[in-house]
Amino acid sequence: MSGKQIPSIDALIENSRTLGYVMDRSLATAIYLLVQLGKPLLIEGHAGVGKTEAAKVLASLLGTELIRLQCYEGLDVNSAVYEWNYQKQLLAIKIHERTNQTVPELEAHIFGRDFLLQRPLLKSVTSEDASPVLLVDEIDRADEAFEAFLLEVLGEFQISIPELGTIKAKRTPYVILTSNGARELSDALKRRCLYHWIDYPSFEKEMAIVHARLPGIGQGLGAQVVRFLHSLRKLNLSKIPGVAETLDLSAALALLEKTSLDKETVDQTIGCVIKSADDMAKVREEGFEKLLAS
Repeated sequence: MSGKQIPSIDALIENSRTLGYVMDRSLATAIYLLVQLGKPLLIEGHAGVGKTEAAKVLASLLGTELIRLQCYEGLDVNSAVYEWNYQKQLLAIKIHERTNQTVPELEAHIFGRDFLLQRPLLKSVTSEDASPVLLVDEIDRADEAFEAFLLEVLGEFQISIPELGTIKAKRTPYVILTSNGARELSDALKRRCLYHWIDYPSFEKEMAIVHARLPGIGQGLGAQVVRFLHSLRKLNLSKIPGVAETLDLSAALALLEKTSLDKETVDQTIGCVIKSADDMAKVREEGFEKLLAS
């Protein structure tokens, strides 16, 4: 698949697999509609189940740039849209101090595009060669004020800069938003988007993911890893391991040249999947042997 075309849902499923990403038909349908309809896609789901990777795969399949906006508490316009390069502006002012430029002439110079630092949202609407994929990652971490601002941007795909005017997208970006469910998103944002939920995969799908990403791992070892992760997800953990942790553990075992997952090996590599002291204590209390056997 090349260029900007995704001819069908089947082609999307097949070609994403060549990139090591196992996409079920429901997600493939949602992404296909995103591309064809030009509507943003909101993907919600647990941490580590492949939400961010879906955007990376789409950019690869379209042969276009991936622009990522990582959201966090306190995210503001300067970090997400643009800011002026103040140091460069000050230098320009010093250089022009001895010229006969008027104040309006100097202002027009230092507030030109050469002094503008483009952040992800502005960069996504100024792309001229091809429509980029804009990934707004973990939108639930940003506050409601920023969400409202983002809703405005997604509505018109244009950004107003007081010194330059309104900049409208020449190439409308393909937008994917992800959320881990840290807070409820507004109905207005959800109405603007297509929606898809990614759950923890079934045993069969997770096996397919492991072998797509790590084709050299043995069938038996891969099955042991996936069963172990499914057992861990049944515990009351604060940070439930996702598919990302399944792949981390599988890669570690392959690197260590392990052919099976036993109690001793789990003890040595448990840090690949458990990331807090409290969860580690719960897992050890449950017992590695019991978890491996279930």
